[in-house]
Amino acid sequence: MSFARPVPVALIGLGGVGRAVLAQLLSPPLAARFNLVLIANSRLSLSLPLPAAAITPVNYLPILEKHGVPLDVPSIVSVLSRHPDAPGILIDATGSDTVPSLYPQILGMGVHVVTPNKKAFSGEETLYRSIQDASYPNAAALVYGESTVGAGLPILSTLRDLVGTGDEVEKIEGVFSGTLSYIFNEYSKPEGGDVKFSQVIKIAKDLGYTEPDPRDDLSGTDVARKLTILARLVPSSPSLPQGYASVPTQSLVPPILADAQTKEDYLSRLGEGDAYFDQLRSEAANEGMVVRYVGVVDLKEGKVEAKLGKYPKDHAFATALKGSDNIISFHTKRYSPRPLVIQGSGAGADVTAMGVTSDMIKIHERLRTVRP
Repeated sequence: MSFARPVPVALIGLGGVGRAVLAQLLSPPLAARFNLVLIANSRLSLSLPLPAAAITPVNYLPILEKHGVPLDVPSIVSVLSRHPDAPGILIDATGSDTVPSLYPQILGMGVHVVTPNKKAFSGEETLYRSIQDASYPNAAALVYGESTVGAGLPILSTLRDLVGTGDEVEKIEGVFSGTLSYIFNEYSKPEGGDVKFSQVIKIAKDLGYTEPDPRDDLSGTDVARKLTILARLVPSSPSLPQGYASVPTQSLVPPILADAQTKEDYLSRLGEGDAYFDQLRSEAANEGMVVRYVGVVDLKEGKVEAKLGKYPKDHAFATALKGSDNIISFHTKRYSPRPLVIQGSGAGADVTAMGVTSDMIKIHERLRTVRP
């Protein structure tokens, strides 16, 4: 089996994940499969190859700043659709709403989309349906977002396989946030402990596990987005017309801190919420349980929710998780009574980028594999 000409690719978004994607694309064996024709950040784009020197993960930024032109997404899509080796792939490694809102038009021009950006797949149902209508199997263009849930873990592909082969999904349950996984692994341990919740938050922030404002993680919104993406892959799931905003989501900002107006105010008052969490941990421990922040898609009950849950001290959610691991269990007709479990690192630039580039390989195999 041999591979024909490489597939043209444009990468928009050069933050942590985008930089990792760039590094992977420029390294063997991906460099032989893909032709990187453009890179862009939120302001500037740069056409490739350069006349003088090759772009590298080290030198790209000063070159982009010096030679880049103002970002124009429609022009980039046009390049990918008209390239001699078209159709190309657009990688949306941004965290914005702007590029995802254009997915239907991008796909409509025959350009494939690969993204770790959750916005399009977890937002309003009207946009999600428009994307589905403009992509395979309803149209020729392909769209992949494996890394939107669980970074490089094969969560979405596994769920698609379960549904596509006729299994009946009954319940999806898991710890979907690396940040919240770390926090509760440290706060509520099977062997017990008395560390304060505020202390764990401060340590998590210092280690870089949380956003600059930890409330962005503690809101549960990220988990709600991932649940929305999963639920929409199961035909029998309840409708979520407003996407993640339709998912009942328990915030981990205690009532006493709800009036904190700024990040600084919240961080200075963190200790005021310790009694609230101490009570939750104590109640769970008295029942032989630990506390975990979980996401649940319950098809039997018709519920999708992100919430605090209590689990026995010998449950996998209590014993199997280390650091910022994700763990997801699929309860199905085939996988019963023991669920199918996927576990591993669910955060980090390199593993998220691997989810992106593995999606690209799937497109390459469909477009370029030549069988003798």
